[in-house]
Amino acid sequence: MNGLFLTDGYKTGHHQQYPKGTEEVYSNWTPRSNKYAPKGCDKVVSFGQQYVFQWLHDYFQDNFFSKSKAQVCNELKEELSLYLGTDYDVTHYEELHDLQYLPIRAKSLPEGLEVPIRVPMVTVVNTNKKFYWITNFLETILSTMLWQPMTSASIALCYKRIFKKWTLATDKENLGFIDFQGHDFSMRGMGGLQSAVSSGMGHAAVFLGSDTLPVISTLRNYYHAKGFVVGSVNATEHSVMCAGTKDDEIGTFRALMNTYPTGILSVVSDTWDLWKVLTEYLPQLKEEVLARDGKLVIRPDSGDPVDIICGEATALGAESPKDKGVVELLWDIFGGTVNAQGFKVLDAHIGAIYGDSITTERTESICQRLSDKGFATTNVVLGIGSFTYQFNTRDTFGFAMKATSVVVNGERREIFKDPITDDGVKKSAKGLIKVDVVDGEFVLVDQVTPAVENEGALQVIYEDGKFMNQVNLQEIRDRINENL
Repeated sequence: MNGLFLTDGYKTGHHQQYPKGTEEVYSNWTPRSNKYAPKGCDKVVSFGQQYVFQWLHDYFQDNFFSKSKAQVCNELKEELSLYLGTDYDVTHYEELHDLQYLPIRAKSLPEGLEVPIRVPMVTVVNTNKKFYWITNFLETILSTMLWQPMTSASIALCYKRIFKKWTLATDKENLGFIDFQGHDFSMRGMGGLQSAVSSGMGHAAVFLGSDTLPVISTLRNYYHAKGFVVGSVNATEHSVMCAGTKDDEIGTFRALMNTYPTGILSVVSDTWDLWKVLTEYLPQLKEEVLARDGKLVIRPDSGDPVDIICGEATALGAESPKDKGVVELLWDIFGGTVNAQGFKVLDAHIGAIYGDSITTERTESICQRLSDKGFATTNVVLGIGSFTYQFNTRDTFGFAMKATSVVVNGERREIFKDPITDDGVKKSAKGLIKVDVVDGEFVLVDQVTPAVENEGALQVIYEDGKFMNQVNLQEIRDRINENL
């Protein structure tokens, strides 16, 4: 697809609508509200900018600049004339093709750091007076691509904070486990491959466990990731269990353990009767499980996650499997140790994972109830899926890219929006901006001079087809973990 189709249709006329003599349009990308974000997600993780601008650059190179001017501009003229019902003039597009690069300067806050609501994270401005229209022409594709990696990284960090809080409370000697305690199961439920990868990268900036395989090559390509990127384990699905037949489910368990005699093996266990697996089959398999060089992970996949993992009873001593829950039933069979903090830790050969309909609220409840029953919260891994990552929009953090400064006939005009009918969320900054760091916190300063705009925490990452201040995945992860 022609790169200049990557916008809203109404933007195709904006080059004619700015005041005569317009030379510059300066815009910023800002999270304006966390009203719809999960509880505890009070800031936004700066992440995805390097990926988005590299992707945009590459797309325009491959789908506009590298093709003949006649081919791409005739296509634009034909389609937009039909679209708008007029004889569309593509002169400005022809001039852009002659330039052979996107004439913009993009600044960004460092990736991997958290940004307060209403503090701009990115600024974009045209670098050539002739192309004042390009800044907000690109708003649509930038908005399309930026909100999701930032949103997913921010929510992933909320999960990780929950895990860390409870690991410190119940198993502080095992803090390294939390890097893998939230596992990305979201790919199949996302809104297309681009969405799955964008969100999956956000998750992978925070956690090391993921089944969204395409994030590996994407993070290598765009964030210079080396060596191990994310990992997973051998795991079954329901088709495997069904193929082994309901009458010989225990035989399927045995066959799987023989196939994988070492390492972590995750087996979906509720294809038919989870409680039968836990009270009949696993007791029979106990010695084989304990003799295996690795961990067998039991994966329930339906029901209320909190009740299934923790049991419907809130204290030890219940009789029925439903009241006990998965972790207590595994303890009854395999035992384990009591750590220095007094919490039960399952034997290293057995564990549990739950990955259906997990939310931050359910995660908190699972950890609370396991702790209340005397179990370390590290006894379970949670699969974070599309129920978390797809139930979001650009409005989850109120993201928007808005123009705040223009230059017309050499005169700079500070512009802003503040709708009288709005609750204040849509009020923008005004004029040129700078982001300072005050007491370790990013702070917006607007209405600054061009000289002051060059100061502060925003760094140029892209200008006139060239990239600057590149960052790698490990640097991003280090920043996230330093502030965890």
